[in-house]
Amino acid sequence: MDEVDRILAAWKREAPELDVEPLRVFSRVSRLARHLDLARKEAFGAQGLEVWEFDVLAALRRSGAPYELSPGALIHETLSTSGTMTNRIDRLAARGMVERLPDPRDRRGVRVRLTRTGRQAVEAALTDLVASEHTLLRSLSRDDVDHTADLLRSLIAPFEGED
Repeated sequence: MDEVDRILAAWKREAPELDVEPLRVFSRVSRLARHLDLARKEAFGAQGLEVWEFDVLAALRRSGAPYELSPGALIHETLSTSGTMTNRIDRLAARGMVERLPDPRDRRGVRVRLTRTGRQAVEAALTDLVASEHTLLRSLSRDDVDHTADLLRSLIAPFEGED
């Protein structure tokens, strides 16, 4: 029995008229997300990064050379708001991890580019993250990992508008 099993037993006892079956999955996903957030904070903290900093830097790094995106694309990639992204870009620029450049296709637009410092930080943090997450998955077989990933993809699809 895990903590979710104990919670479900309590709800079944206290509110037997409710079908709490979805909690079997979603309470575990929620608890796992909290544990993963803590593990990610630790992995990124070793490189001096906050989670949100990693998210922005990683979006830029994943975009490929020259590692730049518009603020709008960063908003989409990181699921943040315009005001939040402006603040994040300002803070990362102050740390020398990104730079703002004029958009050559739009005189009013801006591009955000990953600097060498930002690239080194995000690559080191990614290396730490991947090592940590490999360790977390080591008790599962490759088939179990694949099956879990497929199931989670199905669960998240309605939220992300995917088929």
